[in-house]
Amino acid sequence: MTTIRSLTTRLQRVPLTRPWAADVTSVGVIATHVVRSDGVEGWGFSWSPQIGAPAVRALLEHDIAPAAVGRSAVPGEAWQGLWEHLHEAGGGGITTIALAGLDLALWDAEARSAGDTVSGLIGRRRERVRAYGSGVNLHYPLEELLAQVQRWIDSGFTAVKIKVGKPDLAEDLDRVAAVRELLGSDRSLMIDANQRWDLARATTSVEALSRFDLAWIEEPLRADDLDGHTELARRIDVPIALGENLHTVHRFGDFLRAGAAQIVQPNIVRVGGITPFLRIAELAASHGAALHPHLLPELSGQLALTLPETAAEVLVEDVEDAGFGALGALVDPSPVTIAHGWLTENAHDGLGIRFSPLLDTPTLTDATARTDAPLLDIPAFTARKDPS
Repeated sequence: MTTIRSLTTRLQRVPLTRPWAADVTSVGVIATHVVRSDGVEGWGFSWSPQIGAPAVRALLEHDIAPAAVGRSAVPGEAWQGLWEHLHEAGGGGITTIALAGLDLALWDAEARSAGDTVSGLIGRRRERVRAYGSGVNLHYPLEELLAQVQRWIDSGFTAVKIKVGKPDLAEDLDRVAAVRELLGSDRSLMIDANQRWDLARATTSVEALSRFDLAWIEEPLRADDLDGHTELARRIDVPIALGENLHTVHRFGDFLRAGAAQIVQPNIVRVGGITPFLRIAELAASHGAALHPHLLPELSGQLALTLPETAAEVLVEDVEDAGFGALGALVDPSPVTIAHGWLTENAHDGLGIRFSPLLDTPTLTDATARTDAPLLDIPAFTARKDPS
């Protein structure tokens, strides 16, 4: 059996060309490197935009790596056992974000060993997927928001998403009306409240905004409010999309069974990697729900190409100026291209996502967060058998 020989990590911050807020000018990446017992290497990553990246790296180094060494290196085989190992620290959140760093690297290694891409290893079901323009733009003045929407139109996007949730509903109405007018009637418009409303405010807001022919309302309530979303779905006609802040297949199952979401948006890193993402995709298909993976188009786009054929179209989110390739964060050319509103895959090995160490920043002072710290290579004495 091929096993995991070592897992090493590197923490770095990737500067954003277009800040997401005054205090969000970069995103945290924990680059991971796996070596298997047969010598094959794989590269992956964990990711947390602003909060928790040093904690994720600490969990990888102190808890995941020692427990992973000696387990099966076949993608998916060690995932459940490691999730159970970490469970006293939480079933999701930092634990699943950290697990993604190992899971992605194992899938990358397996595909590289086979001389293939990860999408080829899983099995591509389509050659391209539609992408939609997205931005972190609630803080933009209206003129800047409309300029961004015009850039999306000029780039060939046929669907766009903007943020809502201003303190005054009238301002949301003015902004959405202006965007709809600019888009015309032949392009799709989605809105994202980012958990800013309670049930009463969400009901009022969506009823007022629905006149603008909305494709969906995203995260209208606190992300884990199952009862609230279930009731809101009963009250409104606009489909509800959520999932970027759900962390396990079990929680996605809760929302789908309750009819609380018609569109699910798992973030592949936050749910723990490709292994659980594929289970969530199967679950969504069994409930007839659309699945549009959240952010990270270099990763999400590859997985979107493998999703089951259902009645619901697959869409990939492209946040303006936030792709790792566009930010110059990758060693190799980006594994995907987004052009004229469509995502296609480029020739590459494995996942094709290896982070350049040149972006390491020396501003993190915690010992576990220093980007100039040596990589941790867990010694062989930590090896253990895969219980599966």
